[in-house]
Amino acid sequence: MVSWCRNFLHSIAICGKSQNRAPLAAVRISEHRENVYPDLTPPAGCAILDRVKRLHRSVALRDCDVLCCAPKEHVDMPMPTIRDVAREAGVSIATVSGVFNNTRRVGQATRQRVLEVAERIGYRANVTARNLRANETRLFGFSWRPIPADSFSPVFDRFLQAIAEAGARHDYRILTYPSASLEDEIAFYEQMMLVGQVDGFILANTSLGDVRIRRLLDAGFPFVAFGRSNPEWDFPWVDVDGAAGIEIAVQHLIGCGHGRIACLAWPERSLSGAHRLAGYRTAMTQAGLNVEPAWVARAENQYGEAHAAACRLLGLPAAIQPTAVVAMSDLMAIGAINAGWDMGLKVGPELAVIGFDDAPVTRFLRPPLSSLRQPIAEIGERLATMLADLCSGRPLVERQVLLRPELIVRESCG
Repeated sequence: MVSWCRNFLHSIAICGKSQNRAPLAAVRISEHRENVYPDLTPPAGCAILDRVKRLHRSVALRDCDVLCCAPKEHVDMPMPTIRDVAREAGVSIATVSGVFNNTRRVGQATRQRVLEVAERIGYRANVTARNLRANETRLFGFSWRPIPADSFSPVFDRFLQAIAEAGARHDYRILTYPSASLEDEIAFYEQMMLVGQVDGFILANTSLGDVRIRRLLDAGFPFVAFGRSNPEWDFPWVDVDGAAGIEIAVQHLIGCGHGRIACLAWPERSLSGAHRLAGYRTAMTQAGLNVEPAWVARAENQYGEAHAAACRLLGLPAAIQPTAVVAMSDLMAIGAINAGWDMGLKVGPELAVIGFDDAPVTRFLRPPLSSLRQPIAEIGERLATMLADLCSGRPLVERQVLLRPELIVRESCG
């Protein structure tokens, strides 16, 4: 999934709200994932929606990987029906139904004629109605938050692609919804559960005391999470072992001869940030190195804040000025790299930097950034499989899975 997918989905949703349209539409996502497209604004989303006026829900559910809660365009022309197919093919409605549902024996020649007519006039069997009769939608709900303009989220792009592809292998599609706030996200869950629009939810960016998790646990509704929460809450999750990853990074820096190693950390409210900071402290302690209080510089996951925090680290007195920085994201690591150059340091030989996520851009930085790669494809596969099993009533082989990241060493370590 290319890096603009979040803006693409957001622009469509904004367009839907501005036009006061129906709350659900299916939008096909381009498969050209490696191309780089310009930023998609709300007007661009409206333009795309204007081109899908005849998009039928059954077509979307069958052909699309990702669906977006967005406006449903008014249909200019009535969609072809099973009666139209029967009339054009010169057969009964029951015969057409038998072809699409495999409920009766139909000769090969007749079957082929029915399928050719259906293709020619644009008819698709109403998969949505069939699924509703079976008390299932074959949809997983996934809500996400728009990110600040000075930030990026390579993990989100790869994660959305991963759950979409993994879900499709289990015959599920992903219904996405951009939530402006926690209250908005909770309202999305409540609405989807009330109308039976999805079979289960995939959550991300979990936290301690996460009210979303508590609400879904109380409702007994199927869900899985990318991330952990309260240890006493029993729910299925998959997470990256951030503590182990940062330990690996710090150990590598120590092996390169560094002793004054700083950490660009997230705010204290971040659960995954707490795990990663614990890994930093563990690695330093095990190596017999003291951690100066000033070496832990907290910042939001935004370039400007990370750059400012890194400048503070590199402005410390020479005796405690760090020679290496491990950051909790690649975006923060980029801030550290540029801070190093700004302060006259040669990044790599004089200042080592390691990030977290291994975003595609890391290999094109000056110098290329060492980073911890998250197994996003495996995470998506495991989450989709777990949720498909939950929705089908099958027992889970594993309810809680912790995966280790891999350190990708490049020139930023010297």
